[in-house]
Amino acid sequence: MYHSPFESPSPLPQGQSLIERAPSEERKTYVLDTNVLLYDPSAIFKFEEHDVVLPITVVEEIDRFKKDLTETGRNARQFGRYVDKLRIETGASLSDGIPLPDGGTFRVDLAETEIAWKWADPKHRNDNLILAVAHGLNARESRPGKVILVTKDTNMRIKANALGTRSEDYEHGKVQLDELWTGQREITVDPEVVDALYRSSVADYDTEELYPNECVVLRNADRPNQTALARVSSEGGQLQLVTRIKEGVWGIYPRNKEQCFALDLLLDDNLKLVTLVGKAGTGKTLLAIAVGLHKSADERAYHRLLVSRPIFPMGKDIGYLPGDIEEKLNPWMKPVYDNVEFILDTRSSGRGGKSRGYQELIDQGLLEIEPLTYIRGRSIPHQYLIIDEAQNLTPHEIKTIITRAGEGTKVVLTGDPYQIDNPYVDATSNGLVFVVEKLKEEGLAGHITLNKGERSDLAELAANLL
Repeated sequence: MYHSPFESPSPLPQGQSLIERAPSEERKTYVLDTNVLLYDPSAIFKFEEHDVVLPITVVEEIDRFKKDLTETGRNARQFGRYVDKLRIETGASLSDGIPLPDGGTFRVDLAETEIAWKWADPKHRNDNLILAVAHGLNARESRPGKVILVTKDTNMRIKANALGTRSEDYEHGKVQLDELWTGQREITVDPEVVDALYRSSVADYDTEELYPNECVVLRNADRPNQTALARVSSEGGQLQLVTRIKEGVWGIYPRNKEQCFALDLLLDDNLKLVTLVGKAGTGKTLLAIAVGLHKSADERAYHRLLVSRPIFPMGKDIGYLPGDIEEKLNPWMKPVYDNVEFILDTRSSGRGGKSRGYQELIDQGLLEIEPLTYIRGRSIPHQYLIIDEAQNLTPHEIKTIITRAGEGTKVVLTGDPYQIDNPYVDATSNGLVFVVEKLKEEGLAGHITLNKGERSDLAELAANLL
C-alpha cells in the first residue's frame, strides 16, 4: 500500500489492525540508506508487506540533522516521531522487529559486522557499515535477490553491485521524464468543430480522453493546413478558443504556440495552480511575472505579486554575505530582478516613457520578492504567487507551499527538471514533476511544457547542444 508524499501517514491508523504477513517465500528485505529517510521520512511505511531493516548507523546519521532549520532537519525530526510512535503503540522491540500496518516488519540492525574489505576507505566508514549490513543479510539469505539496499546514492548502488548485493533507487513518487504529461496534444477534428470555435470561441466536443484544462492543437480533417489553438474546459465537454494576445502583457508577446497556451493558463483566474516546465530560455519565469504584474498592478485581481525561489547556489557557495537581509538575498534573487527589469524596460520602450524600476513596485506594495525560507507557517490570501526554480524542491516542500495559498491566491510553479541543484532530489523525484503528474486530472490546475527557447539564438543552441 503506497502513501503519497502529500499525505502524512500515521504509523498505526486508529482502529486499523495489523494484517497477516505475506508468505515467507514472497517477502523481501529492504535495507534503507540515510538519504532515503531524509528525502521521505515516512519511507519505512512504503514497502507493503515486506521487511524493512535500518542499520543503527542510519539512526546516528539522521540524529546529526535533527537540529537543522531546513527541510532535511524537519524530515529527520519527523522520522524520529514516526518511529517513536510506532515503538510505543506496538510495545515491541526495535532490535527484534516491530510489525507494520501493511503486514511487514521494521527493525534496527546494530551493524556489529566487522568491515574486512581492503578497499574500504575510513572516510566512508558509515556508508560501508550500511553496505556491510546489506551484504551480511544477503550472505545469510537462501533466496537470491531477496535482500535489497535502497539508496539514492549512485556510488552506494555501484559498490553494492560489486559486492553481489541487489540495490535500487527509492522509486516512490518518481515520475519518468519521458512520460511526463506535457499539457498539450494535437488532434484532428471535423471542420464543424473548428468553425464553431472560431465563430463563438467555444465548441462542444467529447473530451472524455482529454484532461481538464489540457491544451490542444486542432487540425481540420478536410483542410489539414487549418488549425486552431484550444483548451479543454475545466468541467470537460467543451473546447475553448485560445487566441494570441495582440496587445501583449506588459510588453511581452507570445512567440510560439506553447507560450500562447501558457499565457492563456496564467491569465485564467479560475485556475488556482499553473505549472510551467521547460529548458532554459523558454520564457517560463518571464511570462509568469508579466502576467502577475498585469493581474496585480493593472487589473487589481490580486493584492500583490509575490515571487519566491529556493536558495541553491550554482557552483561553490560564496559563504556568509555582509549587509542586511535585502543585500544578502540580492545575489539569489537577481534572476527575478532581471526578469522584472526586462519587462519594465520593454513596456516603457513601447510607450515611449521611462521605466519605473522594480524598487518602485516594491515600495508601492505591488511586488514582493523573498526566499522560500520564510514561507512555512504563513497564510497567503489574494496574491499571485510565483515559485521559480521549483525543480529544486521535494514533493513535501511543494505541498508546504501550495497549502500556504489562502482564499483568492493563484500559485504558479516554474522550473527545468534537468537543472537540479538540490542533492536530495533528481529529475524524476523533484516536487515540480510530482505536482504535474498528480494534479493533471484536477479542474483547478493547468500545465504546459515549453520546448522552444526564445531567449536568443545562442541560448537555444547551448541548451540543445551543450
